[in-house]
Amino acid sequence: MPETSKLPQAENDLLEIWLFIAGDSVKHADRFLSKIEKKCQALAAQPYMGQSREELAPDLRSFPVGDYVIFYRPTKRGIVIARVLNAAMDTRSKSF
Repeated sequence: MPETSKLPQAENDLLEIWLFIAGDSVKHADRFLSKIEKKCQALAAQPYMGQSREELAPDLRSFPVGDYVIFYRPTKRGIVIARVLNAAMDTRSKSF
């Protein structure tokens, strides 16, 4: 089974997303993070399904989920999630 790991900043991004959504509904926050996790598992199985983002960082790829974008790098065993950011953010100013 392909592996999915998350960098500490990605873990922090997911916590911030959960807290933001949970301000309105904990149930919706849980559902949305579950949706992101399922997409990460699918990306681990097919890591080149996302768009290349070499303009941001070497080997970086991205895939949208709702109003957010998963930024990740393929590995021999799956993927490493670098960040999960709002699609409206200026990603050029972020570290990956």
